Amino acid sequence: MSKKKVLVTGGAGYIGAHTAAELVLAGMEPILVDDLSRSNMSLVEGLEQICGRKMLFYRIDCKDPIQLRTVFHEHPDLTSVIHFAAFKSVGESVLQPLLYHRNNLGSLVSLLEVMKEFSLKHLVFSSSCTVYGQPDVIPVNEEAPFKRAESAYGATKQMCERILEDETKADEQLRVVSLRYFNPIGAHPSGLMGELPIGTPNNLVPFITQTAIGKREKLTIFGNDYNTPDGSCLRDFIHIVDLAQAHVKALQLIDTAPSHYEPINVGSGRPVSVLELVNTFMSVTGVVLNYSVGPRRPGDIEKVYADTTKSFRLLNWKTKLTIEDALRDAWNWEKRLSHAAD
Repeated sequence: MSKKKVLVTGGAGYIGAHTAAELVLAGMEPILVDDLSRSNMSLVEGLEQICGRKMLFYRIDCKDPIQLRTVFHEHPDLTSVIHFAAFKSVGESVLQPLLYHRNNLGSLVSLLEVMKEFSLKHLVFSSSCTVYGQPDVIPVNEEAPFKRAESAYGATKQMCERILEDETKADEQLRVVSLRYFNPIGAHPSGLMGELPIGTPNNLVPFITQTAIGKREKLTIFGNDYNTPDGSCLRDFIHIVDLAQAHVKALQLIDTAPSHYEPINVGSGRPVSVLELVNTFMSVTGVVLNYSVGPRRPGDIEKVYADTTKSFRLLNWKTKLTIEDALRDAWNWEKRLSHAAD
């Protein structure tokens, strides 16, 4: 029996590469697509080492339907798509909203048009907890109304979900699972893949590890006057390997999901503050971090964490790895990068 072929857009990125590894482990065949504008081939090389084989990779821009058609023509036996390809920096999106609207909306629309041409009807979409804005009730469940997004990034995820919901109503054969991630952190336990920011990191954990290794002089915590136990923002952090495994579960669910459009939270359900995360890193690694508190950052929300009831009920999935595991793996990845650069 032939393996299920899965198109993975943004496959050279942090979440895409880790998900591809889990697809291979589950006996599927990932076909990777990435324009390398926010990534490079090093994670694909790490993925190939982990899997012990070469990956099918196409350097194309998902906004270009002509390039996408080439992949679909070459792989008429594709069974589904996982769509990661998007820009994801909250701060950058506040400064460059048009860039985010053009890229994140344009890539999804082009993909849906080409999927329709080739009658491919299964899509797992990479969404985000940012769709909720600052929710009225936490932990937040999938029924929570979308608040006005605090950033252009969050707005694009809201709009992408609306596009997908509209399309599943118009096309009764299309089935979509939209995974609303909370805060993925960590690295592959092998140390061969991890988060690889270009330039100054936008996410917290790479900034922590780069400060710990000496690449950055100091870590700034944005705000300590929020209405939270220690004044810093509360988040729901999830190990990248747990998150990757949720995509495999979503592909297995998609045919039997209760509805044609199914949004599902993917998080641990446990709130962790930014200060708690920093202190846990120092405890796990024994490294003393140079950090200070700065003003609040535009686009950040105060607190959000997941109600994970639906992910357990529909996906039979919940997190297995801890915050300590994630920080230890992220630190090992950072040290490996540093040794490779020496």
